Amino acid sequence: MNQNELSQVFHEIFETDVEPRFFFAPGRINLIGEHTDYNGGHVFPAAISLGTYAVASPRSDQKLRFYSLNFPEQGIIECELGDLSFNPDHDWANFPKGMIQHIVKDGFSISHGMDILFYGNIPNGAGLSSSASIEMATGVVLEGLFNLEIERLRMIQLGQNVENQYIGVNSGIMDQFAIGKGKKDFALLLNCQTLDYHYAPIDLADHEIVIINSNKQRTLAASKYNERRAECEQALADLRTELPISSLGELTAEKFEEAKHLIANNTNLKRAKHAVYENERTLLALKELEQGHLEAFGKLMNVSHVSLRDDYEVTGAELDKIAELAWAHPGVLGARMTGAGFGGCAIAIVHEAQVNSFKENLAASYTEEFGYSPSFYEAKISDGAKELREEF
Repeated sequence: MNQNELSQVFHEIFETDVEPRFFFAPGRINLIGEHTDYNGGHVFPAAISLGTYAVASPRSDQKLRFYSLNFPEQGIIECELGDLSFNPDHDWANFPKGMIQHIVKDGFSISHGMDILFYGNIPNGAGLSSSASIEMATGVVLEGLFNLEIERLRMIQLGQNVENQYIGVNSGIMDQFAIGKGKKDFALLLNCQTLDYHYAPIDLADHEIVIINSNKQRTLAASKYNERRAECEQALADLRTELPISSLGELTAEKFEEAKHLIANNTNLKRAKHAVYENERTLLALKELEQGHLEAFGKLMNVSHVSLRDDYEVTGAELDKIAELAWAHPGVLGARMTGAGFGGCAIAIVHEAQVNSFKENLAASYTEEFGYSPSFYEAKISDGAKELREEF
């Protein structure tokens, strides 16, 4: 939808003549470095051109009204600025509510209510981080409407706090960081322990990033995400009986192999092995990319998927099928699941001449096996969350 269409819908839904302002927060893909963020390792995400539009205007009272074009059946969801408590009946609107609550708790002044219309072109439940996109879109709305100066790293941290404390998902900081700090044509190498980061130009030459949505729905809060985190924490606790470390991300693969006998439970050992080796792969992937070694980068993506399948066990039949079909197709440098797993999306780096046949062949084989088809998105790497001041 373009600006005029969104403006028209905003006026109709909220029955107002006030001209709204427009904001956008991207979704994200993670090129490599999966389930390493909460283990104190490195991740390598990029903001993408799909995301969440927020169309907003201030009110003169204390009422907050939320509406999503993605969930029109839920109508307008209302609450008072004085009561931002979690309400299961408010469903998706708990994400912007939580962000407003945490920004207010952080000492910023929100003096009056708002009408906010959300429209996301990230497929819901796809694992491209629609929830963090909504949180960061809400953050830039508050900055814009209330003339706030929220340091961007602080906004990112508040978004993570919403997930952890308000929603109850024990997630890391990668999603909000990529969405808050994204930069067109660059990925971010982020050390999740120290929050040191730097931008890495993504030059795929004559290749494209294709996102493949398995269309197997996943609900992160209800998944085994928190369970995986607990398994890694137990492995870390075992290692710390002899090693002076505060996260798995501090270990090299060599050091891990020397100390892994300390981990009592075999399942926890596999989880920790993935976290340590994936962190090393991520650092190596950056070096390969910076030297223009796209094929080597693609191979690391493949190995990452295998580790997520065998050691971390978060892929599932659908994502595994997509990866296997991609690996077998000509012109594909690498493919892996992206995001938390348990359904959702995979990404592949595909030669531009092969993109159409790649989609056709993968869709046919996948549909034959599972009885429903995948969806494809060709996303550009984009800027982070911001107010849109020009026509879009």
